[in-house]
Amino acid sequence: MSVSGGGRPVGLVGRGSERAALGRLADGLRGGGSRALVVAGEPGTGKTALLEDLAERVPDCRVLRASGVQSEMELAFAGLHQLCAPLLDLLEAIPPPQAAALRTTFGLSAGPVPDQLLVGLGVLSLLAEAAADRPLLCLVDDEQWLDRASAQALGFVARRLGAESVGLVFGTRAVSDELQRLPRLTVEGLGTEEACALLDSALTVTVDQRVRDQIVAETHGNPLALVEIPRDLAAAHLAGGFGLVAAMAVPKSAEDMFRRRIEALPVDSRTLLLVAAAEPTGDPVLLWRGAERLGLSALAAGPAVDAGLIELRARVRFRHPLVRSAVYRTATAARRRLAHGALAAVTDPAADPDRRAWHRAQAAEHADEAVAEDLERSDALPISFLQRAALLTPDPGRRTRRALAAAQAKLSAGDFDTAQEVLALAEAGPLGESERARVALVRARLAFATSRGSEVPPLLLRAARRLEPVDAALARMTYLDAIRAAVYVGRFAGPGADLPSVADAVESAALAPDGSGEADRLLDALAAGFPRAGLPVPRFITALRGLGDPGGTLEGEARRLSMTAFAASGVWDYDRWEMLIGRYVDLCRRHGALTELRLALTARSIQLLVAGELVAADSAVEELRAAVAATGGTLAPYGAVASAAFRGHEATASALIETAVEDAERRGEGLAVTVAEWAGAVLGNGLGHYQRALAAGRRAVAYPHEDLGLRNWALAETVEAAVRSGDLRAATTACRLLAETTRGSGTDWALGVQARCGALLASGGRADDLYRESIARLGRTRVRAELARAHLLYGEWLRRERRRADARTQLRAAHELFDAMGMAAFAERAGRELWATGQTPRRPGGDRAGELTAQETQVAKLARDGLTNPEIGTRLFISARTVEYHLSKVFTKLGITSRTQLDRVLPQPAPGPPSGRPRCPVVPVADRGAGPGTP
Repeated sequence: MSVSGGGRPVGLVGRGSERAALGRLADGLRGGGSRALVVAGEPGTGKTALLEDLAERVPDCRVLRASGVQSEMELAFAGLHQLCAPLLDLLEAIPPPQAAALRTTFGLSAGPVPDQLLVGLGVLSLLAEAAADRPLLCLVDDEQWLDRASAQALGFVARRLGAESVGLVFGTRAVSDELQRLPRLTVEGLGTEEACALLDSALTVTVDQRVRDQIVAETHGNPLALVEIPRDLAAAHLAGGFGLVAAMAVPKSAEDMFRRRIEALPVDSRTLLLVAAAEPTGDPVLLWRGAERLGLSALAAGPAVDAGLIELRARVRFRHPLVRSAVYRTATAARRRLAHGALAAVTDPAADPDRRAWHRAQAAEHADEAVAEDLERSDALPISFLQRAALLTPDPGRRTRRALAAAQAKLSAGDFDTAQEVLALAEAGPLGESERARVALVRARLAFATSRGSEVPPLLLRAARRLEPVDAALARMTYLDAIRAAVYVGRFAGPGADLPSVADAVESAALAPDGSGEADRLLDALAAGFPRAGLPVPRFITALRGLGDPGGTLEGEARRLSMTAFAASGVWDYDRWEMLIGRYVDLCRRHGALTELRLALTARSIQLLVAGELVAADSAVEELRAAVAATGGTLAPYGAVASAAFRGHEATASALIETAVEDAERRGEGLAVTVAEWAGAVLGNGLGHYQRALAAGRRAVAYPHEDLGLRNWALAETVEAAVRSGDLRAATTACRLLAETTRGSGTDWALGVQARCGALLASGGRADDLYRESIARLGRTRVRAELARAHLLYGEWLRRERRRADARTQLRAAHELFDAMGMAAFAERAGRELWATGQTPRRPGGDRAGELTAQETQVAKLARDGLTNPEIGTRLFISARTVEYHLSKVFTKLGITSRTQLDRVLPQPAPGPPSGRPRCPVVPVADRGAGPGTP
């Protein structure tokens, strides 16, 4: 570390406010808190000095360090390994799936490459465990040069820190995408006065004022440049004359200054520095072996050491990270290859095969199959190594296959730009039918991942047709992808991209049987009825209910569960829908498939809302928010929009609906529009804004070829809103369209909703019979929200029929159900009706659980349900120690002392009914022959 004339590190001069900010982080760390911070600034502004100063100011904390190295950016998890290597003895203390992921990541055990987010969770748990005895401070310098896998994992950890007593501080030139949402401390150049004082402390002669002003101005107050420049300028320049001031060349950057100093060294010294720059572990033994391989002697070190550029002791250290960067960047490609070749030759292939393969790849000038095979066998980073392996493959056919594998890996990792580049490499080679089909598939999946536009379904269909003769199993999955894409595109579909067109294409596909027949039956079911409103015909329902265990790969099983559940909701089969969604969520959690888990939780939240399980639905929405925050991605907030509507939160729901529609129209995702408009219809009916509800319902059902379940529910909302608005023609049309699905289904849910809608359009005894049928049927299901609405509508009808006593019974049942579920707007509507009958609705009691924050509520509910702290942490993407912290706050707020007491202070989910018994409370209805009720 450079030191000013006063003995103070150069990077700390004039940094009082920055040191104070870091001091506050240290104080919070000692107090048991956790915090991440990004220290950003140009090279030479003192970021490294600030990080080192922070480490010296926390002697009571354990300090771990890692630093990005430019030459190591393609070596996956290299930076993460630097940071976590001292903690690997703690792996036994973290959840087994996370420990297994880290063992594979760090090469301690063999296995498939783990999910990136499971690695992030493992690192979070590992750091929390390390901080159990005393606070932990992690310093990550030169983050801009971290390998991408390490940067993603550490960015995840930084966003999820809670109460672990862990500090994570990054030093970086430019804030990467992974760090964008973190608090930032920007370090800039010194002010003129401080810069002049620092320059004066580094000078050994008196300087002409004009020269000093020029240096300060052209370095922009960069501390490192101010201290280093006097070493390179002659006294005559510093004393200056009018002409010398203009002629003096002040380096444009600190790195440029070091480059000049490096170029002044003898060739052998520069070569030794290059070997050191290419070998990021700082191992002096490896450095000297590599140097010897190049014919360098110990004498080569002298000039570099004398110039203050490097230290060669127990560990090789450059004067500043900029020196390493300048050495590596200024070397020619040929000289870099020589350095990496020497290091590859002296790296033990048994002890460190991945690093040896990486050095060999960097040293290769031409295609080399042996090097490509080494990379392909590596466990370190299949994505980047596969890409490099493809580039080094001499055989064109093999190069194409490797490029295809690399493109698919890049796509799965979310690196879409690189996937496009590698896919172009694959397309440039010789393509057989199999390769052409796979290229088409990757290109179609790229389009879906980046746009979800109307061009995607036809692309997937073309890929599926190409795959039929070469890989029937993959063709089936691709046809499923096409149906899935068409569902999402919905109303924004172009010619050949809507669900009927996709369904026709699937039905005409000539696929060989898969052995079990499950995939064929699923495709047959979806193609036969799911895409077409009005066609859940017996063939479709029979095929759907005959499906067994999807089985197969994780990817395939997740797709099949997703699409089968989608279809089950469309034919009103709640039990199957609930079962499939539960398996879908469990599958994703069990395998750590966190990206797919986001889609599963979205489906789960909607399923729970339809059942009236708003507490559990909100839990799924919160878990979904945590998953989205953890991945750093975005997802249409289906669950949040619908939950706000079901709860009757008018302002919140209206804002969410408006935003969701705008975003969906921009992205071309018709399904999101349908969800938002259905939610708008529910909101309007709950609030009694029937004209608005009718308008939203009409917009929701305007396009007939989307999710059939959503269309069904929106039709039911439209019937109610239209009747209350006096538009009987619209109500009759919606009821007729609804009957096309409910009659074909035959479930109590379907027929109960149909009877309720029919009752709205009937009168007299016919209406009474239909309401009674609706309540009886819905009472045998788990869809409590539908039952409550049947009681409400029946009670409203009875009051208008002047049967006030009977009305009170139904309205009281509706009010109690709505109140218990949390459907406030519908509860208020039922309450108004009760007032009109002369009865006061019961007011809900105090709820101390309402004092909890959203995350405390999540933690408390999961603890009540029997999950352990590590299991809760995995579910919510936080550490077990943060779970413990939240539980302590929950106990204090609720006035309890143990987890066993949570059961009596938190709202309860609805219990599952015994087999064969009514599933929802059914309120008896009076015999209509008894005549109108009395007050």
